[in-house]
Amino acid sequence: MKSEYQKNSISLLGGISMGTGVMIGAGIFALTGQIAELAGPWFPLSFIAGGIVTAFSAYTYVKMSNAFPSAGGIAMILQKAYGPGAIAAAASLLMALSMVINESLVARTFGTYLLRPFDLAANDILVPVLGVALIIFAYIINISGNRSIGLFSLIMAFLKIGGIAIFGIAALAASGFTFQPASGASQSIPIAGFTASIALSILAFKGFTTITNSGAEIVDPHKNVGRTIIISIAICVVVYLLVAFGVGSSLSLDRIIAAKDYALAEAAAPAFGAYGFYFTIALAVVATASGLIASVFAVSRMLAMLTEMKMIPHRHFGMSGPIRDHTLVYTVVIASILTVFFDLSRIASLGAFFYLIMDILIHWGVFRRLRTEIGAKGWVLLAAITLDLVVLVVFAGMKLQSDPMIVVIAAGFIAAVFAYERVFLSQWTGKGDQGGH
Repeated sequence: MKSEYQKNSISLLGGISMGTGVMIGAGIFALTGQIAELAGPWFPLSFIAGGIVTAFSAYTYVKMSNAFPSAGGIAMILQKAYGPGAIAAAASLLMALSMVINESLVARTFGTYLLRPFDLAANDILVPVLGVALIIFAYIINISGNRSIGLFSLIMAFLKIGGIAIFGIAALAASGFTFQPASGASQSIPIAGFTASIALSILAFKGFTTITNSGAEIVDPHKNVGRTIIISIAICVVVYLLVAFGVGSSLSLDRIIAAKDYALAEAAAPAFGAYGFYFTIALAVVATASGLIASVFAVSRMLAMLTEMKMIPHRHFGMSGPIRDHTLVYTVVIASILTVFFDLSRIASLGAFFYLIMDILIHWGVFRRLRTEIGAKGWVLLAAITLDLVVLVVFAGMKLQSDPMIVVIAAGFIAAVFAYERVFLSQWTGKGDQGGH
């Protein structure tokens, strides 16, 4: 297992392509409409706000990665902050599960966009069927070897960023740089809805954590891990804004919400006609497929690392080969189940809850035990916690009104994860053996 992690194997450019490749997957294609539904005509600003919250969060990861570049990534941070106990293990598992949830989001987005040319209903049985098929394809690519995945991710990252940027710029130009959702709308911002929408826009950025998990493999990690994270987030902010304004320039707010699962495809038709529509469909298919391949790779590695660090149990179930081959199977099975039984809205909500809880725990642990050691400013860490908490509470409040069942499911899953790790490890926390005190 350890032999898979090769120091200095990822350049700065390679790290950026990996980070943006994971981030620019389903998020922008599936979440734009959902964000608009919550934030109203101000939905492009949600991506700016999400980028700001993510920047505060990234501060912790950058500081920790600069001080302790490690293939352990997030699990390493949590273990140093809380010691080798159930808190660190449960939070790490929540991160891994949020990444698996994102895979199901990507898979359903793939199916939804692929079916648009045939004008089939978004809730058609073919959506989860196609989603599961993509997950299986990602599994096949992943067992083919790491080198091919890295090259594929690099090429796809450039294609996705370029294609999505072209979409946004062309849509704005076709509309004469007008913004339809704002036309005739109230200029007041729906505070609760806008704040809740930030929880979903954060999901479009959380792929930067993949960089943290590959810290030991990046060239000159003490400098380049932080640079890679910052540059990746900045690129995504620009790309997401172009898309948001592009969609808003082509469609009214009502039409964006009505087509929330495939807003970009809907916006392409009036802006570009048939050719633009099919270009957007092709772009979505490429982006989601490549994003899922990269995500399956990242999640299976993280689960293997958690196994290696004895933070989660492992069962072979009769399978041969190394641990990561087994975690690949676990990853695709869980992602497939979620793809079949949850729609895009619930998948996104579940991912937001898991990620925000994990993120808060990381900031709090670093603030309490490690901020002096890594030279982090306490007020930045507290600001990150506050922003996450506000977004989490408001988002949960909105979901309690619109879909209380997903809040119950999320709370139940989180409680189950902590209880499971408590039983498995038989301790909540321990004294950090590497400066975590």
